[in-house]
Amino acid sequence: MIFFKTSATANYEKNFYDFTIESITGDTINLNDYKNKVVLVVNTASFCGFTKQYDELQELWDLYKEKGLVVLGVPSNSFNQEKKNNADVKEFCEVNFNINFPLTTITKVIGKNAHELFKWAKDNHGKSAVPKWNFHKILINKEGEVEYTFASFTKPMSKKLINSIENLL
Repeated sequence: MIFFKTSATANYEKNFYDFTIESITGDTINLNDYKNKVVLVVNTASFCGFTKQYDELQELWDLYKEKGLVVLGVPSNSFNQEKKNNADVKEFCEVNFNINFPLTTITKVIGKNAHELFKWAKDNHGKSAVPKWNFHKILINKEGEVEYTFASFTKPMSKKLINSIENLL
C-alpha cells in the first residue's frame, strides 16, 4: 500500500499542535507554531538507501512552504543508520542536500522509548503511522490530526503525496 487514510476509530485527546520536540540545534520546536498548516513529518537517516529523498523533501519544502506546508525532518537512529550526534547530522544535511527545512534532534521513533509524537500518531492512526524504516512519512492536516501515512519507498515528489498535500492545503 502506498498510503493509509485516517482511522475511523481515532480518539484525539491531543493533537499534533500539543507537542514540542527539540530542534537539531537544541532549541524547542513548539508544534503549536505550525497551527493551521499541513505538516509532513519524516523520520530520516544519513546512511539509508532512501537518504537521497532529502533532495525531494527540500524541493517539496521550497514549492509549498509559502502555501502552508511544513516539512519536519526527524533524524533517527531507530534503524541504526544515523550519525552519532546532531552537529554531524546538521552538517551532513546542509552540505550534501542544502537542507533548510526544520530538523529535530536525533529522536527515537519506534518502541516504548519513542518520542511522544510518534506514540500519539500510533495511538490515533494505528500501525500504519509507525515507521517501518527510515523516510516514513506522516501527513498532518490543518486540524493537527494524522491524515495519511506513506511508506519509505514513496518519494516526496510522487503524484500521490503531492496530491494529498495539495488537497489539504
